[in-house]
Amino acid sequence: MAVNDTLEGTHKIIESAKEQEPRINPLVPSVNDFNQELTTLNLGPTHPATHGIFQNILQMDGERIISGVPTIGYIHRAFEKIAERRPFYQITPLTDRMNYCSSPINNMGWHMTVEKLLGVQVPKRAQYIRVILMELARITDHLICNGILGVDTGAFTGFLYLMDEREKVYEIYEEVSGARLTTNMGRVGGMERDFSDVAIAKLRAWLKTFPAVMAEFEKMFNRNRIFMDRVVDVGGISAERALNYGFTGPNLRAAGVDYDVRVMNPYSSYEDFEFEIPVGTKGDTYDRFMVRNEEIWQSLRIITQALENLPEGPYHADAPHYYLPPKQAVYKNMEALIYHFKIVMGEIEAPVGEVYHSVEGGNGELGFYLVSDGGRTPYRLHFRRPCFIYYQAYTEMVVGQTLSDAIVTLSSMNVIAGELDA
Repeated sequence: MAVNDTLEGTHKIIESAKEQEPRINPLVPSVNDFNQELTTLNLGPTHPATHGIFQNILQMDGERIISGVPTIGYIHRAFEKIAERRPFYQITPLTDRMNYCSSPINNMGWHMTVEKLLGVQVPKRAQYIRVILMELARITDHLICNGILGVDTGAFTGFLYLMDEREKVYEIYEEVSGARLTTNMGRVGGMERDFSDVAIAKLRAWLKTFPAVMAEFEKMFNRNRIFMDRVVDVGGISAERALNYGFTGPNLRAAGVDYDVRVMNPYSSYEDFEFEIPVGTKGDTYDRFMVRNEEIWQSLRIITQALENLPEGPYHADAPHYYLPPKQAVYKNMEALIYHFKIVMGEIEAPVGEVYHSVEGGNGELGFYLVSDGGRTPYRLHFRRPCFIYYQAYTEMVVGQTLSDAIVTLSSMNVIAGELDA
């Protein structure tokens, strides 16, 4: 019965797509000029080229796309409603399952939101450690996007180069938090533990070897004629349209708008670091690729500055009501045991308030809108997921393009399925 309902729903969407007038595009003649029937193509939701659960029902005139109907929010996991029934600490694992390509940024962004509500001040050392981990996450996010874009254009070698480097970063994650992909990293009030000597050694070793690999990757792609033929002037969007849709992150900067949350609204001491905001001109697939490449270099600059100037001092705030005490203290100290029990069981109530905090995620502005009624769980919680917002422009960006162009456009937008939750 469920399968039949799904098929019936899909058929309704297809009929709706057929009834739509083709989008006005100077590259595409009117269908009536040819008096011919269009082909309806179901691109996704399960296909290797779509990189996840994405469904777009396209009207095709041969190989050229006339119009399309996207399915937004195909994954229904209801993170926001689940979060309203969880203590604040237990929401962290939900955040790193949104954009799982850069989980630490999600974790840190959520902790900063709760800290804003609680009025907790995080020590400088913890802020710098967070910056290092968030920039590592940004790099891995961009490595995945640009490496797979190479695969989609027929070049597999560069992908292997970058995935090997991503594994080295995951080893640093593992040393810091014990996890690799869904990291559940950090704590409200700072970090779970300080950087170990092993973590710093691995980070320094990676900083020495990675730039040569990245430079080699750029040599393979940046001026490669075959690659450029596939991505230049493909899937472009103007700055005006991008802003109208609510684009942020690399996709907006590729269109020529230099908006970056780290600069416009600094957090976690980002104002202490020198870095540039790369921008493009056309907002096409090639610009998105180049912007992400340059952002990787800028992230390396930030990490190097943070590591060389890492302040001394504690790695977490003095906030026993909200920060989990060390395990050894829990075993030996009654007061630590009580705080541990209260925090884990969600017995400490948050103050009444309404806050919004955003960070520069791997794909744009990742925001957390939190409403507290003074209870043990959020009264309301909304995640501003950048992928959910800019994916809605996808069909507009591929109208007039060929089917193969649609694949590389989706790849260069770096839509992560975990952020399309509804």
